Amino acid sequence: MNLQSLRLQIEQDAPLAAIARRVAELAQHDPAHDLAHSLRVALWTLRLCGAAADPRECIAAALLHDVVNLPKNAPDRARASERSAAVAREALAALDFRPEAIERICDAIATHSYSRGATPRSALGRALQDADRLEALGALGAARCFATGAQLGARLVHEDDPWGSSRLLDDRAYSVDHFFTKLLELPETLCTEAGRAEARRRADFLRVYLEQLASELDCPAPPAPK
Repeated sequence: MNLQSLRLQIEQDAPLAAIARRVAELAQHDPAHDLAHSLRVALWTLRLCGAAADPRECIAAALLHDVVNLPKNAPDRARASERSAAVAREALAALDFRPEAIERICDAIATHSYSRGATPRSALGRALQDADRLEALGALGAARCFATGAQLGARLVHEDDPWGSSRLLDDRAYSVDHFFTKLLELPETLCTEAGRAEARRRADFLRVYLEQLASELDCPAPPAPK
């Protein structure tokens, strides 16, 4: 399965196509959480879940996992996944998904988010959580980090101390700080072995990126991550 075949599968499934159109409309102004993001999450959810869950349920869960996307600095950010699950439940019922399928999909959505801090109960939930976390790493992860930082009004990097050597890290103010407060620590939080392996590979890219950034800033290289 690749993104092209995934798109074709969605186009040929009327309920999934309807979900994709709704997600595209809701997320069109957020490049870090747009339909392309949800499609990549769907692809990796399928890859990580394998035969442990119905592929159609994997795709539906991934498409709807961010249907309620609260800003990172919103006070109720930790409830975004629960609210997404509630919206998903209504949407899936209207599209004639079976009640037991709706329960599995909505449980996965409700428990997937990083900010909620929950470990999913199902194979689908664990695959969805891992797939979403992979999106925070690698080249796309770096791009999404800076896009989200721009929405929050963050600067790219602290001018005098880019690596937080003599100050407290603040990823609300400086996007590069987010590499150290969260991103480089993500790989060991993934649930699946395949997910952790891919996450480590993508985290290695972020380290290479930071080395290049250090060179361009004419600043000593950042400290080696734990």
